[in-house]
Amino acid sequence: MESPNKTFDSLLVLQYQSGNKKALVLLVKRWHARFCKHAFWYTNDIDTSKDIAQDSWGKICNNIYQLKETNSFGSWALTIVTRTALDWLNNQKKELRNRKLYSNQYEGINEPEQNENADTTPIIAALNKAVKALGKKHQIVMHLFYIEEYSIKQIAQILQITQGTVKSRLFTAREKLKLIVKNQKL
Repeated sequence: MESPNKTFDSLLVLQYQSGNKKALVLLVKRWHARFCKHAFWYTNDIDTSKDIAQDSWGKICNNIYQLKETNSFGSWALTIVTRTALDWLNNQKKELRNRKLYSNQYEGINEPEQNENADTTPIIAALNKAVKALGKKHQIVMHLFYIEEYSIKQIAQILQITQGTVKSRLFTAREKLKLIVKNQKL
């Protein structure tokens, strides 16, 4: 025998699928807090769990018309919340990994090799110090252009900015580096 809650949810889903927008309001009132708690279990962050619940509602609204087993709304919706939370966790891990990778690559550039010529080591160290003095957006553009060897067009796509902005940041970074190096008298 089905529980009364599942039956009520099923009726609300059927009503919403039939065009009754008020049925969604009732579903949200019944399930939103549970979605937030469920997402919090994965994220341990209240604000993030609320965002995940909100994103999940968007997915639920987009796909609820395809739900054939309306009695399974609760488990179906919680699966969406779970997948959204797991996607968020995976994105956080990727972002952290990319930051570490970028940091490690950049740190590797900052530390001279053991077999380098002793005369160039102070120059490289000073140049690396000068690059670190630039703002983050200029450091990133310079890294992508000179170290990763991406084209201006590719950098624009990666950073989701215009090619003109990439050129401007590269120009500004070069000019700032010139001033810093000139003041250091390398």
